[in-house]
Amino acid sequence: MDIYGIKNCNTVKKALDWFQKMDIPYVFHDFKKEGLSESKLKQWEKDKSWEELLNKRGTTWRQLPAIVQAGVVDQLSANALMLAKTSIVKRPVIETADGIIVGFDEALYESKIK
Repeated sequence: MDIYGIKNCNTVKKALDWFQKMDIPYVFHDFKKEGLSESKLKQWEKDKSWEELLNKRGTTWRQLPAIVQAGVVDQLSANALMLAKTSIVKRPVIETADGIIVGFDEALYESKIK
């Protein structure tokens, strides 16, 4: 199981704690250290839309100038932003055999992962 995120993100910490509590092995990929490839982002977008992957609720989005926010209108513009500022990707992204799970949802984890 591969988990993508940022180590100091509270949502990622909850997810990692859940995986450890359930004794489920995983490999953690830190966006800050490893970045995010365009091919990986496109792979995720086969399962989830760019709208689901782009975190418009977080600090990174709120700190962007309004003109930059207004420029995110489609997959191409969203992907360019997510690749440039990986902290704007909703976290964690968990790759499972059945696709990806975005965010922390214990009930969803219970039904899809355990």
